[in-house]
Formats: sequence, structure tokens, C-alpha cells
Amino acid sequence: MEPIEMTLQLTIDCAVPERMVRFWAEALRYVPQPPPGGHTSWRAYWASIGVPEEELGEGVGELPESIVDPKGIGPRVWFQRVPEPKTVKNRVHLDLKVGGGSDVPLAVRRERVEGEVARLTALGASVLYVMDEPDGMDYYAVVLQDPEGNEFCVV
Repeated sequence: MEPIEMTLQLTIDCAVPERMVRFWAEALRYVPQPPPGGHTSWRAYWASIGVPEEELGEGVGELPESIVDPKGIGPRVWFQRVPEPKTVKNRVHLDLKVGGGSDVPLAVRRERVEGEVARLTALGASVLYVMDEPDGMDYYAVVLQDPEGNEFCVV
């Protein structure tokens, strides 16, 4: 069988895609994805390729609902509007690895993590708890929530 080309998109269900685009674009150092082909909005693009209006909810596609890595390395992230709220802990979450790994001294990793946590809380994240393993475990991470309550870690 001939190998197929594959790309990865991360899809996150949410209530307000625009809010999530603003937060996660800054958090991941991504940019909102512009509509293709010079279209004024994603909604205009979808209309141009024949997506029926009844398949689009009110306001869907008027503002960017996805973000992309400006370096072209990381996956596209699409924030899909859904009617139901988040009710339980995520089964999948993001780890934002800023500490540098176990070859970096714990004090330096802690400082890097705390700096990133400060940046993210200023953007609207909230801290859930700190994972500070005493007794020689040499591990430090902070678990946060994005503006809609999705958990993620800064390690």
C-alpha cells in the first residue's frame, strides 16, 4: 500500500471560539489562521465552496476559529463551537514544555515554569495546582485551566 500524507489538527470543543483563539494564540505563540484565497472571512470561503448556510450556525466563521504555528511546525488548532458546556476533567490535555527537561537544574526549570505561568494567568488562565515533587523526585509542573476550564500543564 502506498503511504499517505497526513497532517495533524487538534480540535477543541468550546462555547466561544473567539475567546479561545485569543487565549491560545498568545499561549502557544501561534497566530489566528486567515481565511484562504483572499476571502474576507471563513464564512465567505465556505459559502464560495458550496457549504449550505443551514450547516453553519449564527456567526460561525465570521471571526477566526483556528490558529496556526507561524513557523509551520506545530499542528493547526481548531476551536469548534458546541452547545454543551465542559462537565468533567479532560481526557486529553496539552503540556507546554518550557522548563528545558531533566538536564536543566530544577531551580532553573522552576523559574522558567513560574515565568510562563505568570504570562498565561495574565492572559486569562487560572492555576489549579502545583506539582512539586519533594524527596528527590526533581519534578516541577503547574496545572492550569484555560478561559473555558480545559486543563493543561506547564512543565
